Parts: sequence; C-alpha cells; structure tokens
Amino acid sequence: MRHVYDVPVVMPYRLDLTVSVLRRLSTNVIDVLTPEGQYMRALSASPGPVIVRATQIRHEASLSITVETTADKSIATRNIVCEMLGCNVDLTEFHAAASQIPWLAPLVKRMRGVKPPRYPSLWEACANAIVFQQVSLRAASSIMHRLIVMFGKAVECDGAHLYAFPTMESFRDADDALLRTAGLSGNKAAALRGVADAILSGALDAATLKQSPSPDAAMTLRSIKGIGPWTAAVILLRGLGRLDVFPANDTSIASNLALVAGSAPVDAKSVLHLLGDQRGMLYFYLLLARLEARDEIGRPSFER
Repeated sequence: MRHVYDVPVVMPYRLDLTVSVLRRLSTNVIDVLTPEGQYMRALSASPGPVIVRATQIRHEASLSITVETTADKSIATRNIVCEMLGCNVDLTEFHAAASQIPWLAPLVKRMRGVKPPRYPSLWEACANAIVFQQVSLRAASSIMHRLIVMFGKAVECDGAHLYAFPTMESFRDADDALLRTAGLSGNKAAALRGVADAILSGALDAATLKQSPSPDAAMTLRSIKGIGPWTAAVILLRGLGRLDVFPANDTSIASNLALVAGSAPVDAKSVLHLLGDQRGMLYFYLLLARLEARDEIGRPSFER
C-alpha cells in the first residue's frame, strides 16, 4: 500500500545537498537520487524491504514523502525518513557563527540548505563508520559497494535497482575469505562482528545512547574493540544526529580544510569553539566542498 505525506521542513532546505552528503558518492547503491531529483531508498523491514521516496519541488518548505508499506508501519517509517533527511533541524546558530569565519562563510552561503543526514539505524551507522576508517573516500565507497551487493537484499522499483542494507546477521556469519574479497581487512571484519554481537545482545542499544550525553555515548561505543575516537564521533554524528561532536584527527578533513581555506590560516580549535554545539555541521560542509570539486553534488545515481 502506498502512503503519501506532505512533510514541512525547517528552511532553508535543499534535498539535493542533503542527499549528497548522506550518500557521499553517486555510486552509492543504497541512497539513490534519480535524474528528476527524487530520493529513493529500500529500508530493511520485516517481512521485506520498505520502499521510500522523497521529493522537494523548487526548494519549497516541504517534502513529499511516499512510503510503500502497511498502514500500521507507514507513519513510523515516515518519521524515520524525516530524521534521515534532517527535516526538523534548525541551523540558525551555525549559520550565524559560520558567517564570522571568512574562509568558511562563502561555502556555507553557497551550500545553504544542507541539513545533517542520519542513517536509519545504529547498525548501519556503525558499519559505515568502520568501513570508512583510515581509507580514502573512493576506496571505502568501493568496499561498501561490494559488501552491499554481496549481502544486501536487491529490490527492483520503477526501473531502479535498490538494495536494503545488509543485516547484522549477514556480516556476523559471513566467511572471512568472502569479506576479504570485498576488500575488508581482518580487523574491520572483527569490529563489525563485535558491533553486531553487541547490538543483538542488547549490550549496545540505540535508545540508551540517545539518552546519554555525547561524551558518555562515545565512551560506550569505544568499549567495543575496533571503535576509536574518530569512529565513535562519526557514529554519533551520522547515526544519532549529535551535532556537538566533530570527527577530528582525520586526514581527509585536513585536506578538505585546505581545499576550502586555501592559504588562510586555520585555528581548528577556535573554529570549533565558535561553532559551538552545532560544530558537527562543519564535517558535512567540508564534505560538500570535496564533492563539489568532484562534480558529485546532485549527480544522479549511477551516472558515469
């Protein structure tokens, strides 16, 4: 059954920018952007994936969200999509602070309307953060692509090839040799299994993390072998929407800072202090700068 919702968003809002930072690269087979600018996704559910779509018409102050599922699941699914796409996030404080940083202000003005995206589950946030550890954007995206094709559930929808994100059980039970063929190291495979075991056993719980202050939630995540400070910060930012964290000590962030700031001096600590409790948005804007340089913003999925 198809349910259509008109969902208001906090302006300024741009779906194309938000999806671009959610998916990172247009080769992402989970988060799909059509040539018409519609976002499509197959969300894992029982007994089978739920197809969702989101469209924004001419930067209007609402999204049209379509959910294909039973009536009793449609509203909950709509709410998940709203969280994923940052519909209710007010970034007034960030914009005001960013306007005081000469090298950052032009980027923020140019990309105004991006919202902080979130993964739909703690498992997906952890899996992505672990796979993207200490490798380039393209290399990590290629590894994740292979893992999704290997273990994700394929869904055909209106001519689009969608995949539901692989389950925890599929990673936990996968053969090491098969994971290596996808490019996953032994340490990362072990970390993924550790996260899967922790979530399935209840030792790691999204509701508990949401109730904890960010430093405490980070320490809980770091108790799992293979999750360090950077990975915990990415999980909190991309998985729980914690804008008060910033993934520091990242070579890609350093290169993106250089790309945006050029020859201007950058005191990272002062910048993060000025941005306050919404400092995590800097991570997304720096990513947008890199994607802009690669002509990836708003590019339809699978376009070559």
